[in-house]
Amino acid sequence: MGVAHPATPGGGAMPTDLSEERVDHRFKGLPPDAEGLTVGELAAQRRDLFTGGFTTPVLALSAESVEHNLRLLETYAERHGLAFAPHGKTSMAPQLFDRQLAHGAWGITAAVPHQVRVYRAHGVDRIFLANEVVDAVALRWLAAELDANPAFHLICYVDSVRGVELMDEALREAGARRPLDVVVELGAGEAGRTGVRTEAECEAVADAVAATDRLRLVGVAGYEATMPQADAARVREWLHRLVGLAVAFDKAGRFAPDLPEVVVSAGGSEWFDTVAEVFADVPELSRPVLKLLRSGAYVSHDDGQYRERTPFNRVPEEGALQPAFRLWSQVVSRPTPAQAFTNAGKRDAAHDLHLPEAQVVRDGRTGELRAAEGITVTALSDQHIWLATEPGADVEVGDWVGMGLSHPCTSFDKWQLIPLVTADGTVVDYVRTFF
Repeated sequence: MGVAHPATPGGGAMPTDLSEERVDHRFKGLPPDAEGLTVGELAAQRRDLFTGGFTTPVLALSAESVEHNLRLLETYAERHGLAFAPHGKTSMAPQLFDRQLAHGAWGITAAVPHQVRVYRAHGVDRIFLANEVVDAVALRWLAAELDANPAFHLICYVDSVRGVELMDEALREAGARRPLDVVVELGAGEAGRTGVRTEAECEAVADAVAATDRLRLVGVAGYEATMPQADAARVREWLHRLVGLAVAFDKAGRFAPDLPEVVVSAGGSEWFDTVAEVFADVPELSRPVLKLLRSGAYVSHDDGQYRERTPFNRVPEEGALQPAFRLWSQVVSRPTPAQAFTNAGKRDAAHDLHLPEAQVVRDGRTGELRAAEGITVTALSDQHIWLATEPGADVEVGDWVGMGLSHPCTSFDKWQLIPLVTADGTVVDYVRTFF
């Protein structure tokens, strides 16, 4: 079980071990007879997922696939000269953050201030906050955290003059001693999500930052995946605009004189190959450039959205990610030859992008595994998965059905403690999430 180190006021860290948390009713799927054990004690028992008392539904992560995926993105980033700040909102799991950092990550990306608080409570010192923060309460907390902890480094977006005004006002009222580092967010297309739409407007935001003494402009950033009708050509064109903005800012002397490096950041889990291609040609600036990739879904990968859209489909010579999730639920009803129902549902399985995919059946009588042939997920209720079964489909009440999931972000968030399971079914650890 990974050890995390929460920050304490005034600097330093007080270690805490997630393995000391007690197993109880909060954690669905875990063995009832483990009540009162610590997570570490339960992990040390190396129980079998199928015969060790686990109840259905239960979500499992493949230990081998997680390790493979961590290593693959580490080597990919190294090969392409990229720094890496994977998006932590995907898992909100400090143990996985520890492993990502151990595999070379520069830091961890967050989406909202609450996530930053979780990261700081577990000792993450470098955080990229991919959003503009205009909440005065959150800014006061950030100011206090930065002032109390010299090793803490945070970068966040700015995408409007009004946002800069609100940030500066809140930081002034908080008496912030350290400036907050910011990057101008360039919107990915006219109809994209957040971000400044034109280079002229970016310059206006940069000028607004320069007029403050509580903000420091350190680079440019954006997120290409929200671009409408994104394809390689459109993404490449936008990335060239992003790089051009950094070049123009540097030439105009818009970055702070004491800045050691310029940050240029992009890259979700669908286009990091194009990011690597364009960032490879970033011209020399007046100081070094931190080329920061932020893909986060790779740790677990999936059996839907990212299986279809991973850049490794375009560059298979660079490797392949492995789906790590498998949701196990039990057949509780077989009312007709064409139907079966298991005891998982919307509260257990991601369903915002694709329905789960029936992959394997564990025989309730013999324990043998077989392919889930002729079995298709057609719908989810709150606590039932609807299965259509073709003639001859081999499934009966009591069988366990293992399903692949699509979209890691909405899979992790439904489970607080997830068994990490080896290929032979042995549970070797438990991943704690904090959503």
